[in-house]
Amino acid sequence: MASLKAALSKPFAKFVAKRIQKWSSKPVETQQKVFKNLISEAKHTAFGKDHKFSSITSYKEFQANVPVRDYEELKPYVERVVAGEEDVLWKGKPLYFAKTSGTTSGAKYIPITKESMPTHVEAARNAILMYIHETGNAKFVDGKMIFLQGSPILEEKNGIKLGRLSGIVAHYVPKYLQKNRMPSLETNCIDDWETKVEAVVDETINEDMSIISGIPSWVQMYFEKLIEKSGKNVGDLFKNFNLFIFGGVNYEPYRAKFENLIGRKVDSIELYPASEGFFAFQDKQNERGMLLQLNSGIFYEFVEAEHFFEEHPKRITIADVKLSVNYVMIISTTAGLWAYNIGDTIQFTSLKPYRVIVSGRIKHFISAFGEHVIGKEVEQALKDATENTSISVNEFTVAPQINPVEGLPYHEWLIEFENEPENEAVLIEALEQSLKKQNSYYLDLIEGKVLRPLKLTKIKKDGFQTYMKSIGKLGGQNKIPRLSNDRNIADRMHQLNLTK
Repeated sequence: MASLKAALSKPFAKFVAKRIQKWSSKPVETQQKVFKNLISEAKHTAFGKDHKFSSITSYKEFQANVPVRDYEELKPYVERVVAGEEDVLWKGKPLYFAKTSGTTSGAKYIPITKESMPTHVEAARNAILMYIHETGNAKFVDGKMIFLQGSPILEEKNGIKLGRLSGIVAHYVPKYLQKNRMPSLETNCIDDWETKVEAVVDETINEDMSIISGIPSWVQMYFEKLIEKSGKNVGDLFKNFNLFIFGGVNYEPYRAKFENLIGRKVDSIELYPASEGFFAFQDKQNERGMLLQLNSGIFYEFVEAEHFFEEHPKRITIADVKLSVNYVMIISTTAGLWAYNIGDTIQFTSLKPYRVIVSGRIKHFISAFGEHVIGKEVEQALKDATENTSISVNEFTVAPQINPVEGLPYHEWLIEFENEPENEAVLIEALEQSLKKQNSYYLDLIEGKVLRPLKLTKIKKDGFQTYMKSIGKLGGQNKIPRLSNDRNIADRMHQLNLTK
């Protein structure tokens, strides 16, 4: 019999669904309201004065006054906030800094304010409530839940707490979920990832887990250790486990492997959280893409990815976006980020309501020869090539080989298989066909004999984990880029002798 908590969650889910329907059915109006509020609230800040916010009355004026910036370009302002100055990017001081390891700039300090913090918590909660509203399934709220995440231990810098986003959010778990939540605080605070996973396994192996959440590659490691220890698949171990919540990477490359580890299909909810804001979540089980959060104090702009590096690329709002175009997402937020490039590329899968998928990173692409291959394309190629086969993949990345010892340049696919192909040539051909179909530049380069077909390099078991460990990024929120325009990852994996 369902508990009171499960019973009460359904009317609450219905109430939240109505509110979401209200703003998502008036998207342009909702965004205009957010825009006006942001400008008005920040006009007396240092940034607002420098960019004449008090005279901005339209989006056009905002564009003229506020250039697109990435973290490096916003850093002079951020450093003033970090030093303890008030009213710099947003009124007062932030509540927290989410500390992220930037690839180019060392540590990044992303402000989280009194106004922006609740939107992170609400979006995560609403994702689950929308699932309850759609499916009528609320039983899982009585089981145990696990969120594999960073340590909740926070440091302090000039009176402002700082830590990883997942660690900060851990302090906001609602009371009614606290006693169901795992692992224990003590285990969550373990810094070394491998030690932490072992401790999580010990704590959860005999529990009734109903929700499991985290980045797929790290949840996979947790599942494998559970199976190793218990001799059972995850679905038999946790009979009531029916919901997997994930974010950070595309789940598709992992789906077959997960179903194998679990022993059955489970529902999943995709989230799109980042230190800079909680941008989207999957609101429907059978619709592709995640509902863009237009009512969360974030004003969105978009620049077509292929024009992004031009001198004056065109910036547009959601009113003018099109389906299936690769856009760089630009945000202005109640945390004081202004026309800020978070580095992600997205594509719209629906305009009524606005749903998106993350297609890659603006810096993570391969265009060594002008081919403009993006993360979504290599993921789709792998999905197409392995569908209806027994092949399953643990992890992969793609890199260009510009100066081969002999022959034409090529793309090198480094793949760690769980279940290897019986015929590598057939897999390579299927990957090639899918890529050529998706990307006309790649097709032209192959046909024009500028590139030769891709080369497959098999990686030893746990090779990617060994690589991540070697660069000090094992676990937590760290992810393997699906592709890069250089050979840093590929060469390192060869040096570490991780290839078969």
